[in-house]
Amino acid sequence: MNALTNLPNIGKALAEKLTMIGIKTPESLKEQGSENALLKIATLENSGVCINMLYALEGAIQGIRWHGLSKERKLELKEYYNSLKV
Repeated sequence: MNALTNLPNIGKALAEKLTMIGIKTPESLKEQGSENALLKIATLENSGVCINMLYALEGAIQGIRWHGLSKERKLELKEYYNSLKV
């Protein structure tokens, strides 16, 4: 689809959601950060946001599969996700 799908963890569906919120390049995803990107995706109808999507976004930013995120970063992301009202 575009350069976003070249990132780990980003398939066609997630790339489309990112594009819908104005994130069209890997650089813009890095600038926005995983937390802000998820928050914006949550505003879309039937967004399907979940903790795994947040992990996927962070992994894409770091250039790794989300399974490889550090335990500390996963905990930070989980705390952030749990603080949201999504």
